[in-house]
Amino acid sequence: MGSATTQALVATTAAIAETPGLTLEVSGELFAAARALADSPQLSGALTDNAASSQIRDKVVGDVFGPAFAPQTVSLLRTAVAQRWSSVDDFVDAVEELAIRAAAVADQGDLENELFGVLHTVSANPELELALGSRLGEASAKGALIERLLDGRFGAGTRLIASSIVQRPRERRVRQLLERAIRIVSNQRGRVVASVRTATPLNDQQRARLAETLSNRYGTAVALNLVVDPGVVGGLRIEIGDDVIDATVASRLSDLRQRLAG
Repeated sequence: MGSATTQALVATTAAIAETPGLTLEVSGELFAAARALADSPQLSGALTDNAASSQIRDKVVGDVFGPAFAPQTVSLLRTAVAQRWSSVDDFVDAVEELAIRAAAVADQGDLENELFGVLHTVSANPELELALGSRLGEASAKGALIERLLDGRFGAGTRLIASSIVQRPRERRVRQLLERAIRIVSNQRGRVVASVRTATPLNDQQRARLAETLSNRYGTAVALNLVVDPGVVGGLRIEIGDDVIDATVASRLSDLRQRLAG
């Protein structure tokens, strides 16, 4: 990510907080805009052409998206095209990020844990992940497949995010797209994500205590991504950003074997 994109993302992220009346419909329109921009290099190129004035780019947004989209959607798109982007791909990704952030504001449910649930479902089913990540098949059909799988099990915001991001994989695995979405939702809500591996599931009290401990340690709210992995034998392995806290029995046994071998 170039420095121009880094600065541009600060402005677009701030615009979410400054835009009243965000709904899942606005989020859906932003996802649709991201797909339209990805499918039309001519349009996305025109909107990121730094040789064109900001007024011209703003007019293009109004002409293309204004008649069909809500004022909030158009306003956010106008904020995005007013910035300088390091690449066209960064710009399109940023519009999708706006869609995810809008969903995080509009749907106050437990989006992170639900998206973790989708991630675990996909990770546990290689055939499903292959079907969703394949270049073959219509993007809309992949979105409809996710909608059917999640219907009745997850909230509207989760279904919208999951079904939308699989329609624009851009050479990434579905689990990577879901992990990115979780990070964006957590960031929008002022939290960081901790991936926790345990040999057995944690109960509600253990989860709450672990979240509180990590929140106190890192000075911010922490969302837990809990993965049951019998390979850890016992204890916990926690990853937060670049930090790894490995307090598993498997890790201690490995250290012991290395000392004995040395």
